[in-house]
Amino acid sequence: MLIIERALRTDVAAIVALLADDPLGAQRETPDDLSRYLEAFEAIDADPHQYLAVARRDGRVVGTLQLTLVPGLSRRGAARAQVEGVRVHADERGGGLGSELLEWAEREAGKSGCVMIQLTSDAKRKDAHRFYERLGYEASHVGFKKRLG
Repeated sequence: MLIIERALRTDVAAIVALLADDPLGAQRETPDDLSRYLEAFEAIDADPHQYLAVARRDGRVVGTLQLTLVPGLSRRGAARAQVEGVRVHADERGGGLGSELLEWAEREAGKSGCVMIQLTSDAKRKDAHRFYERLGYEASHVGFKKRLG
């Protein structure tokens, strides 16, 4: 049985392992030192506009995403939701878990009054782009990022 719920501090190691389990994540994550991840978890967990979710199957973390509720002035003061860090365990890929996670995020965003849900995906993740498009997401904007330090 699959359960999607708020992540606990004890889930951080499993979440980091998911983040590191792909070619891009392997280059930027450091699962052997959780100290900065634990600090980040505390900040996320304390913020009422953040929801770090895990998907559990038989008690094991098999997926994750972070949902951020963003109040705004544009679109007549509409709130939107931002999705980050969508990851599915290698054993679960291709079985519909990613779709379930995004559908869950859409429901939660709607319950919170958001009129739009958005996400970014690294330009190198072509399979992920096809996945998001199948779920109805449109590549309607160009995203820009700049490293700060």
